[in-house]
Amino acid sequence: MVAGLLFLALAYLAVGQAAVNRSGAQTAADAAALAAAQETRDQLAGLWRENLDDPARWQAIFEGAGAGDSCWRADQLAALNDAAVRCAFDTPLSYVVEARTNKSVGDSVVPGTENVHATAHARAVIEPLCTAPETPPGPPGEPTGPPGEDSPPPREGSPPPADGPESPRPPGPDDPLPPLTCEDKVWHPAPDDTTELPGPEDLFDVHLADSPANDR
Repeated sequence: MVAGLLFLALAYLAVGQAAVNRSGAQTAADAAALAAAQETRDQLAGLWRENLDDPARWQAIFEGAGAGDSCWRADQLAALNDAAVRCAFDTPLSYVVEARTNKSVGDSVVPGTENVHATAHARAVIEPLCTAPETPPGPPGEPTGPPGEDSPPPREGSPPPADGPESPRPPGPDDPLPPLTCEDKVWHPAPDDTTELPGPEDLFDVHLADSPANDR
C-alpha cells in the first residue's frame, strides 16, 4: 500500500515536471518569435525614416519591402530561456519559431523521461498600422504614334483644340509632406523635425498568433 502511494506520488511529480518543461518551452518560443518580429519592425521603421521625403515608397515599406531576416534575435532570446529554436522568416511580415528545451524532464518512475525534451511553437506577426497617402500621378506622356494615326488632322482654318483640365503634378522637393494616418491618429511628418515623427510602435503592431499564449 505504502509502495503504491509512493509510486503514484513519483508519477505525479514526473507529470508536473513535464508540465513545467512544456511551459518553459512555450515561453521560449513566444519570446523568440516576438524578439525577431520586433527587430524587423524597428528595421522597417528606420527604412521609413530614411525615405521620409519619398511618400511614393511609404506603402511598400509598410507592406514589408526591404525587411531583413532577424532570426538571429530569436536565437538570442531562446538561449536566455535555456532553449534552442528553429526560426523561419515567413515573408513579408511574420516569424514562425519552434523551441526545444535544453533540459529533459529527467529521471522518474515513468520510463524514458530522461531523454524527453519539451517543444513548443509560436508565430509572431508584424501588422502595419498606417495607410500611406495616395501620390498623384505624373503628367501624361507624349503620344507615341505618328500624327493623325488616332484622329484626323484639323482642317485648315479650324480653331485650335481647347485645353483640357490640368493634370495633377507629382509633389516637388519643396512641397510639404502629406499627412500619415495610423489608426485613429494623423501625423504631419516634417523632415526638419524628426522629434515629432511616429515611432516603430506607432507604425507597426507586433503580436503573437497561432500560439497557446495568444488563445482567448
